[in-house]
Formats: sequence, structure tokens, C-alpha cells
Amino acid sequence: MQNNKVVLIVIDALRFDTACTHMGFLHHLVERQVAARYKVCSEVPSLSRPLYETILTGTPPIVHGVTSNMTVRLSKGQSVFHIAKEHGLTTAASAYYWVSELYNRAPFNHMEDRLQLDTQLPIDNGMFYFEDHYPDSHVFADAVWLMAQKQPDFLYIHSMNVDDDGHKFTADSAQYRNRVLAVDALLSLFIPKCMAQGYEVIVTADHGMTRDGNHGGTTHEDRHVPLFVISDAVKAGIKEGIISQLQVAPLCCHLLNIKPAEDMVPLLLEGVFTAKEV
Repeated sequence: MQNNKVVLIVIDALRFDTACTHMGFLHHLVERQVAARYKVCSEVPSLSRPLYETILTGTPPIVHGVTSNMTVRLSKGQSVFHIAKEHGLTTAASAYYWVSELYNRAPFNHMEDRLQLDTQLPIDNGMFYFEDHYPDSHVFADAVWLMAQKQPDFLYIHSMNVDDDGHKFTADSAQYRNRVLAVDALLSLFIPKCMAQGYEVIVTADHGMTRDGNHGGTTHEDRHVPLFVISDAVKAGIKEGIISQLQVAPLCCHLLNIKPAEDMVPLLLEGVFTAKEV
């Protein structure tokens, strides 16, 4: 059975409402019936490292055990990286170093672990940055290199500048909103490359950002994030209601055409076609 190629993009700290008002390219795809848009409620605590693990394993923090940004260890769960490798697929990531600490090596060695190429680890090829202000443009350029040189079946991309500006200036700032515009502009260059190479694309966020310039709580500002899906297996358009963040991992497996882990919840997303189920 043929597998499909998937790119999962996580824009750190991208609020749902700001995504709706400031991501013109992605909403062009929604309006032209190319992409679907969902509203996601993140797990809590609405912190980065716990939610990276939630997004990639489809399990909540109380199950996967990464309950804090200070929990520095390898994942004990079955992530999409692990499952893809078990099915003979190749993986890659252009991401913040915490992703390396969850799936490849922990703790991260800043002088040795930035480039991890042709490994036998869950992430076959990783380009990891460790400064929050590392330019988003470079993150996507790194991803383009990985696509061209390594041709992964599952590519994970994680950018940090929206979160960085949110902490510096708060979510209620021109800097935060303009950074979201800038990411959308990068996606307008990157997503067509993905589509031309046959990738299905998911764009989401780990958590939001508050008017206090932080996150970790239970408010809509903290928890409501977008999910955009560009796939022939998902009907385009705006979907009503709020879905669980636990749906992202089984969605990735569904689009990759691989069996999800036993710990993942069933995929129950409006508009997902069943023809690709395994």
C-alpha cells in the first residue's frame, strides 16, 4: 500500500484569532478550497515542551509525563517519528533543540547536536537551532534543504519567532501581529514547494500567547490555536466547533497511510475522507 508524504509545521505560540486575521496566504488557500481550517484547544499546561510531545504522540501530559519545560529527557511514547520509522518511512526535522531532546538525544550538546544527518535515530535527519531569535526564514530554508537532499516521508518544522516576539512585546502588540504576517509570507513561498513535491501539509501551533506576554494557563488566549490542512484526504473549508489537540498525531498517521499508535485517540475530524484508512 502506497504511503504519502507529510509536512507538519508548528508555529510556536500562534493564537487562533491572530492566525485568522493575519495569515492572508493560508486563508487564500481556505477560500480557494485548497485548505481546511479548524480551531484547536491545546492541552494544559499550555507550555512548549509538553505540547511538542502531545502533538507528536497524541497523548496528554499526564500520560506522556512531559509536564514541564524543565522535563529534559527522551520521549517514552510512540511519536509519529517512531511509527513512521517502524513502517519503513524516512523522517526529518528543522526545529528547536527541545525536539532533539525529545526524540534523538538528551541533553542537547550545543556544539555537537545542531546537525544530525543520516542517523539511525527516530529523526533520521535533523537541523536543530537553539536561539529563540534564530530567524524563521532560516528554519524554512533549512527545511527546503532537507526536502531537496533527504526527501523525507515525514518532515517536521518548528519556528520560534512568533513566540519570541510574543514574550518580548505581548500578543497585543504590533510586533507580534507583524511577526505572524511574516510567517505567513514565508509559508506563501514554502507551501507551494511542498505541494509541487507531492507533500500533504499540516500547519498548527503548540499554544497561544496572552496580553501579558506569556502562556501556560487555561484561557482561550493560552489554548486556542489553528489547524490548517492541505490534503486530498481532507475536505477544504472552515470547520465549525473546537477540536482536541490529540487529533493532530492520528491525523499525521492517517495522511501518511500508517497505523497509529495504540495510545492515540481515534481520528474524529469533520471532513476527513476514509479512503486512506489502513
